[in-house]
Amino acid sequence: MTQITTNLMLVKQRLELAALAAKREPEDIRLLAVSKTFPARDIEEAMHAGQTAFGENYVQEGVEKIEQLAKLRPWLEWHFIGPLQSNKTREVAAHFDWVHSIDRLKIAERLSSQRAEFAELEALQVCVQINVSQEESKSGISLEEVDTLCDAVSKLPNIVLRGLMAIPAPTTNVQEQHQAFEAIRNCFISIKTKHSHDHHYDFFDTLSMGMSDDMEAAIAEGSTMVRIGSAIFGKRDKIKV
Repeated sequence: MTQITTNLMLVKQRLELAALAAKREPEDIRLLAVSKTFPARDIEEAMHAGQTAFGENYVQEGVEKIEQLAKLRPWLEWHFIGPLQSNKTREVAAHFDWVHSIDRLKIAERLSSQRAEFAELEALQVCVQINVSQEESKSGISLEEVDTLCDAVSKLPNIVLRGLMAIPAPTTNVQEQHQAFEAIRNCFISIKTKHSHDHHYDFFDTLSMGMSDDMEAAIAEGSTMVRIGSAIFGKRDKIKV
């Protein structure tokens, strides 16, 4: 058994235990393996161990790996989870299945328009990113702005609004972890309730939150997708291309 295979098994055990502790069904929480800075061969190894959804932070690096693993494309789901600039949206629209980092209407509009150029592709699944800790170094919008942006994004063609994503400020304080994730969850529930009869929100079901160091708190507060990198692939001490 390889190290990545072993790590995946351990992460899935953590996920299951966290779900059971929160009185949730483990199958209601998706595992997104964050493969940024790790080579395509590691992704292929994880795929053979049963992992199919992978997250990338950098457009060029992600596209290169998607192309390297083109033969496996039918079995892989690619998520873009990093900050996205306007001049990179077309590459993302052409290659990825999900985008978690929508924080401006302009970016969503460009993805919507450019996705239409690729008729063979299904609609792009997107999440609006919240900067819940209000960190200047992070992308995302404030909790107060989320509903307005979601409303605009939900009406665009060729993309489907799936939910919210957030990366709270890192902390080892479990109570602070819970507080941040609870704020995101409450925002999600508020939007879902407000638009319960709006067909544009029919697929609004995703809370993308929780990483290697705080996944238990995220799951306890309702995460439906945890983004795990180092616990699967190992420490990122340098870029591995």
